[in-house]
Amino acid sequence: MLKAALNGNRTPSEHPRIPVTPQQLAGAAREAVEAGADALHLHPRNAAGAESLETEAVAHALNAVRAACPGVPVGISSGWWILSDVEARLAAVRAWTVLPDFVSVNWHEDQSPELAELLLERGIGVEAGLWTAEAVQTFLDWPRRDEVLRLLLELPDKPIRDYKAELREMFALLDASDLDKPTVLHGLGESAWPLLREAGRRGLSARIGLEDTLLLPGDFDAADNAELVRVAREILG
Repeated sequence: MLKAALNGNRTPSEHPRIPVTPQQLAGAAREAVEAGADALHLHPRNAAGAESLETEAVAHALNAVRAACPGVPVGISSGWWILSDVEARLAAVRAWTVLPDFVSVNWHEDQSPELAELLLERGIGVEAGLWTAEAVQTFLDWPRRDEVLRLLLELPDKPIRDYKAELREMFALLDASDLDKPTVLHGLGESAWPLLREAGRRGLSARIGLEDTLLLPGDFDAADNAELVRVAREILG
């Protein structure tokens, strides 16, 4: 599976093709799917363009993208920076009237198990976002780990030499467990393309998009999400 991460917390000031409005998200999603994306990840925005978990923002974004890409799984982020008050975040999820297919839950963030349990109760798939070996171990100790949709191994914007040891430890913990779940491996910035290639070598799912990088391999500017997806498809084969 290749997932397109359409916008993240980026703004059009960083790249003119960052989608913000529901209509822009729908257009970017359609282009990404046509380029080869199998699933979509996005950060809904409110009327002011800020990331939001509010009912209206989530519904408008999901409805627009699903109309443009029927049948394609669509997920959103639940990152603490979007809504840092944990109880408010849980209340926002309870209030959703249009449900995403999956939500990424970063396991190092406060009360991530409670959020994951609420999502499961609402019938929403959980992507367990694992950024460190410590987060992997904490997740493996969670009694409901077998109920998640998949794992999302995420590494930061660092040179290859800085994350190899952490990645080895993360995989060692997972390999030593009896957990058998689909896994997406992806990076950010400098690690985005090396980890996409690593995902291909390991037979894992991958992720790419303007959330993760604004550049093509070779440090050429990417035109849009669709170009990133097309190049990723060529690399993955």
